[in-house]
Amino acid sequence: MKPELLVPCHDFATLKAGVKAGADAVYFGVNDFNMRAKNFKIKDLPEVIKYCHETEVKAYLTVNAVVYEDEIKQVKQLLENAKQASVDAVIVHDLAVLKLAKDLGLEVHVSTQANITNSVAVNLYADLGASRVILSRELSLEQIKEVVKNSSIPVEVFIHGAMCVSISGRCFFSQAMLLKNANRGECLQPCRRQWTVTNQDGELIYDGERFLNSKDLCMIDHVKELLELGVASFKIEGRMRDPNYVSTVASVYREAIDGLPDNKWHKRLESVFNRGFCTGFYYNLPDSEVNLEFGNNLSSVKKVKAGVVINYFKEPSVAVLKLDESGLKVGDEVMIIDSNIFLKQIVRSLEVEHQSVKQVSKGGFVGLKVNEPVRKGAIIYKLETNSN
Repeated sequence: MKPELLVPCHDFATLKAGVKAGADAVYFGVNDFNMRAKNFKIKDLPEVIKYCHETEVKAYLTVNAVVYEDEIKQVKQLLENAKQASVDAVIVHDLAVLKLAKDLGLEVHVSTQANITNSVAVNLYADLGASRVILSRELSLEQIKEVVKNSSIPVEVFIHGAMCVSISGRCFFSQAMLLKNANRGECLQPCRRQWTVTNQDGELIYDGERFLNSKDLCMIDHVKELLELGVASFKIEGRMRDPNYVSTVASVYREAIDGLPDNKWHKRLESVFNRGFCTGFYYNLPDSEVNLEFGNNLSSVKKVKAGVVINYFKEPSVAVLKLDESGLKVGDEVMIIDSNIFLKQIVRSLEVEHQSVKQVSKGGFVGLKVNEPVRKGAIIYKLETNSN
């Protein structure tokens, strides 16, 4: 049986992008009590889960932040809302949240934040009522295989996305340096910065290098080995990423899991946000997994804002654009995005005052034939080669 492909989302645009790209399940947060800053609103829960179930996709709510005594009532209310909306599972770290969720009859998955590295821990969480655990990222293929063999409940593993130099993301660097707690979803990622480090004798250890800046995990070349592990779910990191990232990464791994031939997988993954790629701990201890030079995006493609949708006509499926940032020409690859929609296509035709044109300069208005409905106010971007 194929493992589930689990994809991140934080708004309706990323949700729809992941589902259309072939996700079997999505995970997301609402408001507070999770590890990311971008989230749905709690009022969105019923609509999110309804969309997932109508498209035969499972919906997992992340409630995996550290919870304090005075927040128990709020967390319980959130879980009650999730139960009412028929969420498929909640992802938790704090044992209090696990207990509250089980008391409500919710299915529980234990977060990678719990740093589960062996089958004894897996089975202990099973005894507490968990139905799945997300293993620590600090495990090799062989270690995961042994854990799976000796575990009483299914396990899930990360296969792509940002890595933290700390143990499974349980880091206190942002809190210590900037008073922003990563374990409360507030991380400002000081690890991605350049640092000059000297020892107590004044000896220079690092000079302006990003020695804490982990490359991104990428297991696209090793999906066959991953499939042999017997895990229940392959998870993609990226709840802060845009719809193009979600769509691209999900579609690549969907093809690989389904056994399709390599369709420029690496090139496609390199075209969206990344900090360089590595295989993490899958092949034992990393030895070159830190990107010393570049702390931010190494994507081979950049998105350039062209303008905004000022009208949409359903019958001819045409968007009227105001190109206030950049021009457009036939052949350009574009994206149209807002919080609810994501459309990516090639510009096949352009019209100005009902006349076909090959290109339109910045400052102009133009009609663009679109493949799907869009909305007034959505932003249109051009995709161009990034020289980094």
